[in-house]
Amino acid sequence: MVSVRKNFLQLLFAGSFMKRWNDKHRSMELVEVDKQAHKMVVAWMLGELNTEGLSPADKLARDIDIVEGGLFEYLYRLVITDIKPPVFYKIKANPAHYRQLTAWVFEQLEPRVRELGEDLWDRLRAYFAEPESDAPARRILDAAHLYASGWEYTLIKRDNPWDSELLEIESSFRDGLARFADLTGVPDLAAGLFEGKKTPLGDFARLLGQLRFQTRWSQTPRIPETSVLGHMFLVAAFAYFFSLAVDACPARRCNNFFSGLVHDMPELLTRDIISPVKQSVAPLAGMIKEYENSELERRVFSVLRGGGYAGLSDRLAYFLGIDVGSEFYEAVRDAQGRAKRITPEELGGPCNRDSFDPKDGQLLKVCDSLAAFIEAYTALRNGITSDHLQRAVWRIRTQYAATVLFGRVHVGALLADFD
Repeated sequence: MVSVRKNFLQLLFAGSFMKRWNDKHRSMELVEVDKQAHKMVVAWMLGELNTEGLSPADKLARDIDIVEGGLFEYLYRLVITDIKPPVFYKIKANPAHYRQLTAWVFEQLEPRVRELGEDLWDRLRAYFAEPESDAPARRILDAAHLYASGWEYTLIKRDNPWDSELLEIESSFRDGLARFADLTGVPDLAAGLFEGKKTPLGDFARLLGQLRFQTRWSQTPRIPETSVLGHMFLVAAFAYFFSLAVDACPARRCNNFFSGLVHDMPELLTRDIISPVKQSVAPLAGMIKEYENSELERRVFSVLRGGGYAGLSDRLAYFLGIDVGSEFYEAVRDAQGRAKRITPEELGGPCNRDSFDPKDGQLLKVCDSLAAFIEAYTALRNGITSDHLQRAVWRIRTQYAATVLFGRVHVGALLADFD
């Protein structure tokens, strides 16, 4: 029985506190959860582009490996916290030291992660049995990691002109990405990152990175502040682990993760309009959705299709629920491959099969609200007195007090644990 508890959700949120590049001058704070979000969006892109010759079953298996590998690496990183990359790479190069570090990491993770099920715990341990691997999913994750970290480097480069390490750091990113040049999409990403070339793929990856500039709850002081980009990763992670808890099929688990990972992407175009505003002005939500869809077509979908990435465009539209009306509606693919809205009951029953390519709606909305709840709750616990935050905590507790997802996850009881 998979159990998702308060302390595990708080562990996932801890990446919002973890500073990156904290030995360099930065014009803005860079935090771990934002980097992980950017990395996993790029990993999704590369995963979609490097599937030539794979059967649907093999592609799904690779998708699972990418999602779980990314989540495992994040959990590992949460424990080792401030070990600088050069030091960690030296540890990885020494098998005895790596085993000792990893054994300690497992000790820290076990009390919170093992409750998610023995199968997941065994997969996590197996993933770190070897420090390096040439498995396709691992290579995709490594390339995505280099891109996301390199993108951060481009932000701080101009702020540290005196730093003697910069040339070495940039060379490590260039050389690292060059090792993955055989992966479709990596050369375009690298050219856009370091050579300033405009490519559809590179522009899309940079566009998504800009979501770390958008602060959530922008009119309310909080500790820690969270970005739209980091929030999307948390929703994706919550969605994956809740999917395990409700016994979702593998395709549904992957779709829920990737849907969570991009669900707020339209806020690049409209900014973060808080729910009370949307709900209090009757026509506003529909107007915003219409504008978002129009701008997504102009600035994202048409650009990807025009650049030869129609598959990425179609998949992204499915995750965003474009054809069914909302990312928070349950959906499957029909026999002709078209998106079709279904009920939660159908999703939890006959449609919970890989062949339907199913994705959740209500579960994703619960995860979105739960991430907002933890953001507000944590700020209040950190001493930020705000009526806005207190109302948000009360509203979400009240809204989900009686919600039970597919008879397995009692959301109200989970929220009640946050005393």
